[in-house]
Amino acid sequence: MEVRGFRTMDSVRGVLCLLGTLTRLLVMAEQESENLSGLSTNPDKDIFAVRENGTTCLMAEFAGKFVIPYDVLALNGIDLITETVSVPLPRGAGVEGRCGPTEAELHIFWANNAYIFRLYFVKETRRDKYTKKESEIWKINQVQLVYDTSETTHFINAYNPGKHTANSHKLSALVTPAGLSYVCTAQQTLTLLSTDHQKGVTVSLSDIQIQPFDINSDFMFSEVYKCITDQHEQLEETLPLVLGLILALIIVLTLSIYHFHLKLTAQEPQLPRDRTMYKNM
Repeated sequence: MEVRGFRTMDSVRGVLCLLGTLTRLLVMAEQESENLSGLSTNPDKDIFAVRENGTTCLMAEFAGKFVIPYDVLALNGIDLITETVSVPLPRGAGVEGRCGPTEAELHIFWANNAYIFRLYFVKETRRDKYTKKESEIWKINQVQLVYDTSETTHFINAYNPGKHTANSHKLSALVTPAGLSYVCTAQQTLTLLSTDHQKGVTVSLSDIQIQPFDINSDFMFSEVYKCITDQHEQLEETLPLVLGLILALIIVLTLSIYHFHLKLTAQEPQLPRDRTMYKNM
């Protein structure tokens, strides 16, 4: 009986050691997330990175702001009045993330989880309806904001305070060719519907650079893909310069032609103006 008991204990120890080894391997394979906002020269801009096995698999930089409506009790103690509050995304917010071959997530939270901002990414293949060619793109397919109106820093005298969730609906935002990072300095605005009586929560992101897939170098974005707004602004900035250069070129050509014409006329023989001089010729 004693020998059998020792064998049983050895088996239990072996199983525990195996479980411990598996746990360590899982921990090593776990993804870690970092807030690198201290590296940004813009005090309103946050930088987030998700790493897997020591390699960056998702990076995001942006300045964020949330405009949230909420109810307060009117002075008569009966009616409800809707107020709005602007909540900025602070530096030092907590971050968690998840990477995958075709799906990725970024979760940002602050104020003791009174606010949780979630971005969901997906990579998919699209077929061009004209050329019929297939190409891979990534995009944001869902945005979610969880907020607690019992947080009194921003929500003053909120009626029936508590947690609410605001979600996007059939979203396809920041569509970018696979392997590239999305860049947009212009403000991008989304409207989410809240569980608080379907109120509209506005999410504003600016000075954006995001890449949730196919990062080749650690903490380094891939080649950029500029948003349409930035492309138009760049065209508006360069168009006057191009037109100015063309105008300057036209002026230089005109002056050159005129100068060449003067040289030719100066070399031609001059005919006498007085007709009496023709007799002596």
